[in-house]
Amino acid sequence: MIKRFLVYVVLVFFTAIFSGCFNSGGSIIKEIRIGLHNNNELKIRIVVLTTAPADAYVEYWPQKGGSNDKMLSNVSKNAVSDTLVLCNIIPNTNYLYHIITTENGVKRVSKTYNFKSHDLPMWLQEQFKAINPFPKLIPADFKNGLMLINKRYAPGVACLVDYKGQIRWYHMVDGMGFKVVHYTKNNTILSILGTNDEPTSYGSQILEVNLLGDTLLNLKKGQGDFKSTIHHEILRNNKNQLVTLFVDKKIMDLSAVGGGKKDTVSGDGILVMDNHAKKIWQWSVFDAMDPLKDAGLLKSKKDWMHANSLNFDKDGNYIISFYNNGQIWKVDAATGKVIWKFGKGGNIKMPAECDFTQAHAAHINKDGNLMFFDNGVEKKQSEVFALKLDELGKTSKIDLHFKLPKEIFNGRMGSAYMINDTAILVCCSKRHIIVLADRKGTLLWTLETSMPSYRAEFIKSEQLSPYLKP
Repeated sequence: MIKRFLVYVVLVFFTAIFSGCFNSGGSIIKEIRIGLHNNNELKIRIVVLTTAPADAYVEYWPQKGGSNDKMLSNVSKNAVSDTLVLCNIIPNTNYLYHIITTENGVKRVSKTYNFKSHDLPMWLQEQFKAINPFPKLIPADFKNGLMLINKRYAPGVACLVDYKGQIRWYHMVDGMGFKVVHYTKNNTILSILGTNDEPTSYGSQILEVNLLGDTLLNLKKGQGDFKSTIHHEILRNNKNQLVTLFVDKKIMDLSAVGGGKKDTVSGDGILVMDNHAKKIWQWSVFDAMDPLKDAGLLKSKKDWMHANSLNFDKDGNYIISFYNNGQIWKVDAATGKVIWKFGKGGNIKMPAECDFTQAHAAHINKDGNLMFFDNGVEKKQSEVFALKLDELGKTSKIDLHFKLPKEIFNGRMGSAYMINDTAILVCCSKRHIIVLADRKGTLLWTLETSMPSYRAEFIKSEQLSPYLKP
């Protein structure tokens, strides 16, 4: 109740100061209303009422920075009531803005107005601490992008954070956590939501929002063919369909290995759905392996394989990693056939020094190599690998490999992604630390986090334009 009252006061405050009649000098603007968009301190909503249908947008800039730092809002087309959203807002900063309207081919620029942004909510302040001991070694590419970080417990928060540790964008959900977040090629935030009672990276809801903070998709377990708990990954394929991992429970007779006649084995599968939760394609690990041939089945039956990442190979087939057996597979996206297995007991020969045990965030990097974060549970030291695979010859060689300091050993979760040719962003989730390393593993920069993000994706500036500028 208090929170709702404060939101109301904020909106009234903004409107009282900035609303009014500005129909002078030939302007078609008759009223401007300003407030927060979706109760978010880093998004300002300006509603422009005009005397005739017009296109409209806002140019805005920090008062101290000058008009060279101009940003643009979204564009409203042919309307008499235009809702325009300003992103890239810095807390507690004075801004100037004007409104550009086009009506019957006539472009008009309003006079310049001002507003002052608020501080971030207390619960979002001091969430990140950047440690930058070698500022001259930080690549310009890294400074010119943002990191996608998530809070997995309610109230859930997805954040875009700069290299200084400043939150530049956020989206909050009540009662749920952002279990997994992913930045799509459509410049949206696609996520799995789950309650605090659901395991770390498991959830029962799919949420997609754009950079304006507007909800584009919200599917809940039980709708259509969305019947199972999903986990660890949420993507869009080249047909713009949803791709995720799901929990596949199978009733089996395990009496031959000391279990029950009607026992349950929990495996994993790949589920492809459209935006209406209609199933397009499905695959299960049970299609490729017989649990009864696993000597440790009774110990692992509640989470038999533990698939923990899913991505696409260059040819559109799937790359899927498993925590429990230490393997990464390539699966045919049409037939479900396992094309190869990489890891201990796999059919692609590994270099001797590639003795990884638990891979996370397996993906094909920008160089076309298989890259992943190795938790390194057996050695109590986490590592990062990228390998060139020869699928026909069933061989591999290391392109990139380094060990992280033992002090930040990360036994669960984690990720490693290249931001350019020389730097890798590594998330050590359980250590509440994100680091930037060079190809030799030298740590160039560290971010201490209050929220133990499942992963840390790096988003380049051109993927954020025009709404966000790092």
